[in-house]
Amino acid sequence: MLEQIVWYEERVRARAPHSGVFGVAVSHAGPTIIARGSDEQKAHHLPLILSGEAPWCQGFSEPNAGSDLAGISCRGVVDGDELVISGSKIWTSYAEHADYQELLVRTDPDSERHKGLTWVILDMHSSGIDIRPITCADGWPHNSEVFYDEVRVPVRNVVGGIGNGWSVALSTLAAERGTGFLDVRLEYVVLVEELVAYARETGKFTDPGVQEQLAELRAEATALRSMAYYQATDSTLIQDSSASVAVRSYFAQFVQRVSRAALDILGAQALVSGPWTRQWLEGLSEPIAGGTIDVQKNIIGERVLGLAR
Repeated sequence: MLEQIVWYEERVRARAPHSGVFGVAVSHAGPTIIARGSDEQKAHHLPLILSGEAPWCQGFSEPNAGSDLAGISCRGVVDGDELVISGSKIWTSYAEHADYQELLVRTDPDSERHKGLTWVILDMHSSGIDIRPITCADGWPHNSEVFYDEVRVPVRNVVGGIGNGWSVALSTLAAERGTGFLDVRLEYVVLVEELVAYARETGKFTDPGVQEQLAELRAEATALRSMAYYQATDSTLIQDSSASVAVRSYFAQFVQRVSRAALDILGAQALVSGPWTRQWLEGLSEPIAGGTIDVQKNIIGERVLGLAR
C-alpha cells in the first residue's frame, strides 16, 4: 500500500492521466474479488484488471434506492445454472465503456432490506442490456441509466454466494470509500499547492484574506494526506467501514472548499486557467456520490459515537 501511495503521488505531480474508466476495476471491483471471489474468478478477472484490458462499472444505485442501498429492487431469478436479471440501475459511471459490472440484485423476492441480495459479475456485452448516458452539468455524460431485460448470467459469476450480497457489498464500499480513491485525494493536495503558487505569481497572495484562505486549505490538505497514510499503514483500517466513511465525508466537503476558493481567487481567469471550472461542477456531486454526506454522518454517529439511530 505504501508503494501504491508513492506511485499515486508521483503520478499526480507529473499530471499523468487519471484512472478514468478503470477506476471501478482497480479501486473496488478488483479488491472485492481479491477479498471475496473464488479462485476461478480471481484467475480470470484480476489479470485483465491489472493489464488494463477490462474496464468495469458499478451497478448499485437505483432510481428509488440511491443512498438507501438496501432498498434495491432489481431482481435476479435463479433459473438452473443461470440468473435472469430484470430491472434498472442509475448513476452508473462509464457504463458505455465497461466490459464488466459489479452488480447487486435481489435474488429472494420475499426478502426485505439487507437480506436476499446477491453480488454478481455481469458481462456488459450480454444480450438484453440497454445503456442510456446522462449528460451532466459540465456537458459530459459521466453517468448512465442501465436497463436489464431478462439478462442471463451464469451462477458461477456470483461472488460470495447467493443471498450474501450485502456482506460482499460492504467489502466493496469499504474499498471504495477507503483506499479506493487515494489518487484523487492526493491529487487535491497537489492542486492546493498549485493554487498557492498561482496566488504568489499573480500578486494575490498579498491579500490577507487570500493568505488565510490558502493557509486553511493547506492545513486541511495536510490532514487529508495524513489520513490517507494512516489508513494505508494500518491494516485494520483498510476494511474498517467507519474509518472509511469518516475520510470519505471529510474529502467530499474539502473538494468543494478547494474549488470554491480557486474560483474566488482566480476570478474570470478560472474559465481559461487549469481545471477549476470543471472541478467546481464535478464537486457538486461529491456530497452525493458513494453515499450522501447525511447518511455517512449517521454511520459515524451510530457506529463510532454510539448515538441513537
